[in-house]
Amino acid sequence: MLTNYLKIAWRTLQKQQGFTFINIFGLAVGLACCILIMLYVLDELSYDRYNEKADRIYRVHSEIKFGGNDMHFAVSPDPVGPTLKKDYPQVEQFVRLHQRGTWLVKRAGEPTNLRENDITFADSTLFDVFTLPLLAGDPKRALAEPNTVVISESAAKRHFGTQNPMGQPLLFNNNRTFKVTGVMRDMPMNSHFRSDFFLSMLNDDYTWGQWLSNNHHTYIVLKPGTDAQVFAKNFDAVIQKYAGPQAVQMIGSTMDQFRKAGNRFDFWLMPLTDIHLYSKQQVELASNGDIQYVYIFSAVALFILLIACINFMNLATARSAKRAKEVGVRKVMGSERHQLVGQFMTESVLTTTLAMLLAVIIVAVALPGFNAISAKQLHINQLISPYRLPLLIALPFIVGLLAGSYPALFLSSFQPISVLKGTINLGFRSGSLRSGLVVFQFMMSVILIVGTIIVYRQITYIQTKNVGFNREQILTINDVYPLGKQAETFRQEVMRLPGVVSGSISGYLPTPSARSDNAFFPEGQIDQKNAVSMQSWGVDYDYVKTLGMQITAGRNFSRTFGADSSGIILNESAAKLFGGTDIIGKRIVRFDDPESKTTKLFTVVGIVKNFHFESLRKNIGALSLILDANSGSASFRLSSTNVPVLMKQIEAKWKQLTPGQPFSYQFMNESFDEMYRAEQRIGTIALTFAALAILIACLGLFGLAAFMAEQRTKEIGVRKVLGASVTSIIGLLSKDFLKLVLIGIVIASPIAWYTMNQWLSDFAYKIDIEWWMFALAGILAVGIALVTVSFQSVKAALMNPVKSLRSE
Repeated sequence: MLTNYLKIAWRTLQKQQGFTFINIFGLAVGLACCILIMLYVLDELSYDRYNEKADRIYRVHSEIKFGGNDMHFAVSPDPVGPTLKKDYPQVEQFVRLHQRGTWLVKRAGEPTNLRENDITFADSTLFDVFTLPLLAGDPKRALAEPNTVVISESAAKRHFGTQNPMGQPLLFNNNRTFKVTGVMRDMPMNSHFRSDFFLSMLNDDYTWGQWLSNNHHTYIVLKPGTDAQVFAKNFDAVIQKYAGPQAVQMIGSTMDQFRKAGNRFDFWLMPLTDIHLYSKQQVELASNGDIQYVYIFSAVALFILLIACINFMNLATARSAKRAKEVGVRKVMGSERHQLVGQFMTESVLTTTLAMLLAVIIVAVALPGFNAISAKQLHINQLISPYRLPLLIALPFIVGLLAGSYPALFLSSFQPISVLKGTINLGFRSGSLRSGLVVFQFMMSVILIVGTIIVYRQITYIQTKNVGFNREQILTINDVYPLGKQAETFRQEVMRLPGVVSGSISGYLPTPSARSDNAFFPEGQIDQKNAVSMQSWGVDYDYVKTLGMQITAGRNFSRTFGADSSGIILNESAAKLFGGTDIIGKRIVRFDDPESKTTKLFTVVGIVKNFHFESLRKNIGALSLILDANSGSASFRLSSTNVPVLMKQIEAKWKQLTPGQPFSYQFMNESFDEMYRAEQRIGTIALTFAALAILIACLGLFGLAAFMAEQRTKEIGVRKVLGASVTSIIGLLSKDFLKLVLIGIVIASPIAWYTMNQWLSDFAYKIDIEWWMFALAGILAVGIALVTVSFQSVKAALMNPVKSLRSE
């Protein structure tokens, strides 16, 4: 029986080649989109699950409300991990990570450094917590001693080639030597942090025991059976016992008084496997994903697949007139309804199987481009994993049964007498379900179009918004600390080059990075009521000028004022917390160390206009600038139109002063755009899938329009004989479809508004959702539908009426 079903199904597909192509191609594109998004979503959901203890690992987060700031940190005080391990038997192990950013690394004796990213200090317990297999070395001892480093397999190849790196020295930043005591496999890509170098925490230059400073990423492993939420209730006692005394030393109040004043200082636990998609904390180890996008893309995959299935259902039921007599004859000859259902379901599954084969080919071809857009490293062989292959095999059957169920039941329900007499009504207006499905298709298409428009408008707004400084034509040279005392010489040499307007040496730039806040107080008022928590950036005299910032009150730092070494410039947010512009000339105190009560006194010399130094998702916080020698990076404002030539000249100056050191640079506008690379990727992916959804919907509309034109051939012939114009006939055939598209637009608009309004709520600075965005989406949908339908309408309208009526 099955063989017979397959033979008939194959012959039917061959007989109706046009509709077969539309069905298979539409389903193939839908299935390919679904597979690509499935790979993306599964990769996002897999983060950190490679760790054997993943279900028991938690990161300790800090929440602090103090001095006008409400901060949510992915870091915690350095004593948290050791204290929890010591005081609570539920804690099996802990590890702290302290990321130090980019350093220069080379083999001892080599003349040239390599610039390495994400240098990380780690406790010796690193390998007890995370599953990071060592290819060489003892995981228990690898980081247990000072001046030791564990490197990745890739780093070993970069620095040692085919030589054995074990026991070999590596020089970091030209002044710190570490011995290689372990080589680990490269960390998986689906990890919320990655590092090629783990240095012993014993070498971290840090003042230990600071309960009020949050600088370490702390992970704990809870023993099996421990309820994390119940365990987290112990944090109040930990804070009272350990942080409380330091709070009294710093601000003269207990933790109870601190909280009663409306402040907050709390710890909480985040499961390791939730970090990538759910954490939106400050000071993350790397950029995270967002569970919203997982939901959105999962919905997009489902909707695109539904649109493809709807095409199949529409075309199958629309072609029912062609098969009505076949059904009637089969029933007269004795076929049971279940046999007809089996036949039509076989055709459906065969169609979807062929579509799946084509879809896999499309995925294989599209995957490199999709990886480039999504910044992933997905592979086609991921489809044949033990967990995914069964789903891949089952998918065409599921889709085939879903898409073919209604047509099968619909076609098999025809009464043979009605069919053979020709009294069955299969007109457009009788197909209410078919009309509803067309409405659904274009509703989803319009939602995707509106979403894409709003995403791109928000990205454009971010890129063009006045951020309080001029980021255009600013060259940033990274890692200038190898220059040492020659940093100022380098700045002056570059300043002499034609096309260089100004230059500054500083370790702080208005782009997101891991920075900590300090507590400041008005002189003589060191208490929690007068505290201001703000960042303190060490800059030079030319920093404000080079970055094009605006002084709104007071003045900039000046070399003519010797007292500026203790001067401070506040941004408008900080000045407001201290009382406004009247703060000029007054003195404020910075608390550096609560244990020793070390403080430093500054005189406010100026107020700088607020500028964005973090993502536009956040409001501008309090910030201060002080004069301090910090040679992390050099910034130069350029005016040259021949930038490549100027860059060669600057690089020559660099090499002259620092032979063998890498010359690494970027332009500040590129750094700024990098903050929103995720949104740009999301926008591109959304645009691609919106276009594909519309393509699939139009394929179905094209086939449906062809059928309707064919069904009304004789009607068109009569109308033309009676004097109807081509334009009126095109309007006659198009209006029914356009009504459905317009209904889809009306339904889609409030859904799209709500969805995108939720997405924009993550941004402190955002665009307004305006009416023209929906109008543009509607015009695009109507235009595309009209072009699709008009092709068939024009073809039908131009047909010779003699040919259409000669059979009457």
